[in-house]
Amino acid sequence: MTRPVALVSGSTSGIGAAIAQRLSSEGYAIVLHSRQSVDAGRAQAEALPVAAYIQADLAIDADRVRLVEEAVGQWGRIDVLVNNAGMSHVIPHADLSAASPAIWQQLYEVNVVAPFRLVAEAEPALRAAARSGRPGCVVNISSHAGVRPKGASIPYAAAKAALNHATRLLALSLAPDIRVNAVAPGLVDTPLTADWTAAQTLWRDHSPMRRAATPEDIAQLVWMLVSSDYMTGEILLADGGMNLT
Repeated sequence: MTRPVALVSGSTSGIGAAIAQRLSSEGYAIVLHSRQSVDAGRAQAEALPVAAYIQADLAIDADRVRLVEEAVGQWGRIDVLVNNAGMSHVIPHADLSAASPAIWQQLYEVNVVAPFRLVAEAEPALRAAARSGRPGCVVNISSHAGVRPKGASIPYAAAKAALNHATRLLALSLAPDIRVNAVAPGLVDTPLTADWTAAQTLWRDHSPMRRAATPEDIAQLVWMLVSSDYMTGEILLADGGMNLT
């Protein structure tokens, strides 16, 4: 395999699919992943020039290990890891009793532990990529909720804040062979957010850019981070300027 290889978790729809499409258009072989959407993943792999699909449940550590092993086994390398897969629960912030320990554990496991473990498992392949002349690259998909006191729930926001700090810690620990950055989107137009009418109105009326992001907007920022050989440890806030209001 002469092409660089990117593993994109949670990549059969929404932001992850747009990231996979963008990296593919830039010449990457793509390893697609999802927890459940097997048929969609296989169809997507067939539609891209060079791609493969792997199913794995990132709440299970054995599946995390298997995902990386099978991804490396596909073409013998991983140059880029995009940790896009995540999980959310919508819970009013003032409803403390609804944020049960089980929800805290579930969101932390998928949104923080899973990305960390994928980086740990992919570290040898990413370091090997650096020997070819460019640092290995990790991009974590976080959220503006990890930067500001916002978000679908307190457990979700706290998990994304933890992911942001883990991004910085990993960037320091893995440099110079591996760069680690994050993109922290605000509202993004996806099927998941289609009925979030209050949020859509807020972004349309009050954000400087007067709209939510598209998945392609976020994919563009991921490509910017992937294409750099220098930037590391950054949390790129992508909320259309909402943080300024």
